[in-house]
Amino acid sequence: MTTDKIEPGQPAPPPALGGLANNGVLLLVLTTLFWGGNAIAGKLAVGVVSPFILTVLRWLLATAILVVIARPHLRRDWPVIRKNLWFLLLLGGLGFSAFNGALYTALKYTTAINVTILQAGMPMVIFALNFVIFRTITHPAQAFGYFITLLGVLITAARGDWRELANLAFNFGDLLMLGAIVVYGGYSVALRNKPQMHWLSFLTVLAAAALIAALPMAAFEIATDTAIWPTGPGAWAIVIYTTVFPSILAQGFFIRGNELLGGNAAGLFLNLVPIFGALLSVLILGEDFRAYHGVALVMVIGGILIAQWLVLRD
Repeated sequence: MTTDKIEPGQPAPPPALGGLANNGVLLLVLTTLFWGGNAIAGKLAVGVVSPFILTVLRWLLATAILVVIARPHLRRDWPVIRKNLWFLLLLGGLGFSAFNGALYTALKYTTAINVTILQAGMPMVIFALNFVIFRTITHPAQAFGYFITLLGVLITAARGDWRELANLAFNFGDLLMLGAIVVYGGYSVALRNKPQMHWLSFLTVLAAAALIAALPMAAFEIATDTAIWPTGPGAWAIVIYTTVFPSILAQGFFIRGNELLGGNAAGLFLNLVPIFGALLSVLILGEDFRAYHGVALVMVIGGILIAQWLVLRD
């Protein structure tokens, strides 16, 4: 058995990112900020662009951008890509496309509170899968840090009143979100076996796989007359945001963050997503900022910092 320790990433850091490429903490904070914005985009997209049309468009644009940027690396890495093609297609199809399609669909059926609570379980899924597959033992500091971050997320979900949690009701959207969390947890753990190639090559192939996986789901929306195509500037702003930030930057940052800090440590940061989502709701959707937002943010960041400090000290 092994303990999830902080180890340097094996692949060379992306030179285009400068010093940011070696700062795992900052990379993962930015990742969760962009994904917090993804949840807001999902809320704004309801009735404006349908879930799987949005998923297809974001990965179509992301793939086109990445192919242009990554062309020389793709040529050099093609033998490795061809050897691991099915593994890469599975990673991109499940981790990128299926997760986001399920998230956007879940937001049609369930509340943001339920999604927040369910998302808080993702680090636990990562801990469990790392142990089952790789026999990686969760460091006690990481478990303690996760507990603190979980409390912070629950404070946000309960809006500062624990009685709110007793009134929750779960539905089809919650089941979708639960499945999505298990899928993305599996993707996060599978990054441990990422083939040795340039990060842009890896990200481009996964984006293309996500596009391929999203096509049948979008076809279903079209066939059932539930497809909504973006028409106005607001709808296209959602598409562009989800393309650049949650798709290209956040996914690339998350891959690098996993290399630098390890899967369990990176998983802890995921509980920042609902916190950033709540804060962005205040800034973008005009929701009121409450004291519990500040308390929750301090608890989640504190839990992550305590876990990192204790692991480094051990």
